[in-house]
Amino acid sequence: MVIAGSISSLESCGSSKKTGGSGFYAGTPGFSQATLGYDYNALEPALDAKTMEIHFTTHAATYTKNMNDAIAAENVTAGNLQSLLANISKYSTKLRNNAGGHYNHESFWKWMTPKGKAMSAEFTSTMETAFESVANFKNKFADAGMKRFGSGWAWLYVGADKKLAIGSTPNQDNPLMDNSEVKGFPVLGIDVWEHAYYLKYQNKRADYINAWWDIVNWQEVEARYKHAMHA
Repeated sequence: MVIAGSISSLESCGSSKKTGGSGFYAGTPGFSQATLGYDYNALEPALDAKTMEIHFTTHAATYTKNMNDAIAAENVTAGNLQSLLANISKYSTKLRNNAGGHYNHESFWKWMTPKGKAMSAEFTSTMETAFESVANFKNKFADAGMKRFGSGWAWLYVGADKKLAIGSTPNQDNPLMDNSEVKGFPVLGIDVWEHAYYLKYQNKRADYINAWWDIVNWQEVEARYKHAMHA
């Protein structure tokens, strides 16, 4: 599924200095796991504390460790994670899976915040231009997450045409990868692996996605969008 929209007036907001005009987003994760930035219970009731603790300390931490093990074993010299992902087809499946898992999770924590942060008026206009309404966007994004068979992610991303689009990828792939099913700069993503929601929601993925909107950090989404429009 790809839903594209045109550039809105928000493109003129911000500057390349603020958003990383070199092409690399200033908020790109490093090669180590950053602190979470909020307590495990801070996202309740949307996400429960036990799920967050296990997700962060076990699943995400393992991706980080395995990524660095693979980097060392394969003598990778990439100085930036975004650059590594852009050339991931050159490397092993182990590095692809774990570098993707590390980037995706480090970003996922930033896409969420206690009680959420609302869209600005400018970004609301951008979303309405691209998807007719914010509600329509949420429906299409949720549909991408629901239709991802098995494990994977749903994405809102800016494509090479500088338009917003919705898509999904399997496993820990993401739109930055040169061999991804969808390509562009990810501005929002949701983890639809069962480990992200099963303790609270069991097999009710739709309930998880619906509750997740309450904790989305739209300020981070907007910062990524501004970067993508100027990169």
